[in-house]
Parts: sequence; C-alpha cells; structure tokens
Amino acid sequence: MPKYARTMPLSEHTESVQDYLKTIFDIQREHGRVATTALAERLGNSPASVTGMIKKLAALNLVEYEPYQGVVLTPAGEKIALEVIRHHRLIERYLAEALGVPWDQVHAEAEKWEHVLSEDLEDRIDAVLGYPTTDPHGAPIPKRDGTLPPPHTTRLSDLQTGQSAMVAEVSDHDPAMLRYFAELGLRPGVDVTVVAVAPFGGPLTVRLDDVEHAVGREVAGYVVVCDVTL
Repeated sequence: MPKYARTMPLSEHTESVQDYLKTIFDIQREHGRVATTALAERLGNSPASVTGMIKKLAALNLVEYEPYQGVVLTPAGEKIALEVIRHHRLIERYLAEALGVPWDQVHAEAEKWEHVLSEDLEDRIDAVLGYPTTDPHGAPIPKRDGTLPPPHTTRLSDLQTGQSAMVAEVSDHDPAMLRYFAELGLRPGVDVTVVAVAPFGGPLTVRLDDVEHAVGREVAGYVVVCDVTL
C-alpha cells in the first residue's frame, strides 16, 4: 500500500503540538471552526495558554487563526492530526484484540504510544490486525493515505419512540462510562430500539437483546448510531 507524503516527520513535532492538532481535528469534525474556549475545555488548559499555543501553530502554518473567530487546521496540520489519530486507533485495536486489554483502558494506554510509533511498526500492526477500519469503540481509523470517511451524526439521544438503529460508535472519553456501556451491551454493531422517551429531558428506555434499560439523555448523547429505521 503506498504511503502518503508527509511534510515533516511526526517526531519533529512535540507531543503537545500533536495533541493540540488531534484535538482541534476532533472538535472541527464535529462542530466546524474551533473556539479557543472549547479547545481549552477539552484539553483542560487555560484559555491564555491555549491562545499562546494556537499562535505558535499558526506561525508553523499548521492552523489558520483569527482572534474571536476560532481556529481551523491547514492541510499540513490536518495531515499531522490524522497520522496521530491513526496511530492512536490502531494501537487501541491492537491492545484490545492482540493483548486482551479491556476497552475502557485502551484509550489511556494508546495516549502514551501514539507519539512514538514508528512507520514500520504502524504498518506491521495494521497488517497483523487485517487492516481494520475502526477502533474498539467504533471510531474510524484513518487510512494510510490520510483519508477518513464522513462521521455518523445521529446520536441515540436523537431517536424517537419506536425507532431502531445500529450502534456505530461510543465515546471513549470516560472509562467509567465505557464500563457502563459494556454492562448494558451498548457496543458497536449492536442493534438498539427506543421503547420510550421520557418528557422534559428524561431518560430513554431502550431495548437490547430483548432486555430493556433506562439510559439518561446525556449518556445517550455519547452513543452514535446509524441505519435508523421506524
């Protein structure tokens, strides 16, 4: 498989730069132009610190930044972000499949490995796993050429009573939530039906394998679904 060209080796960018670009990509993919406040909240850094780093990234031609207008990645910045994300999600898949690491632990471990994975090891992991397209949580793995399919945008919390769908992806931001999803059986590839929706922001009653569960509206917002039917 041909390797896509890189403007600079990943190792020439600091871990902090890589983390910023990866996070900007994630937010941009969901919401478009990224506000510095949203980036600060996601990274757990102060707005002043985030603004300082964004200016550095802009000077490196990795982002486009306008004060009070937010930030977007340049093609060079997006390429780096996608490579880091590819490393991260391949590592998660490898840890889960080859080493049996629970899906609520792979994210934290992958955070440590993603910055130092060599191209050779990346390709070997990809081949050993059979060139997977998603990580253990259903998130798509960027291809070797840096492409990524458009995201699914429907969330379990969007469904109405009587609608069914297949779970496409679950958020890996909270290990405790992942353990809760596992207890319910809410995993990628599983069919789910909304039995009832409580009014005034109340919970959803969902059916999984003929068992009904009450799921809070906020929690249901972290489950992305596809193939919605009435």
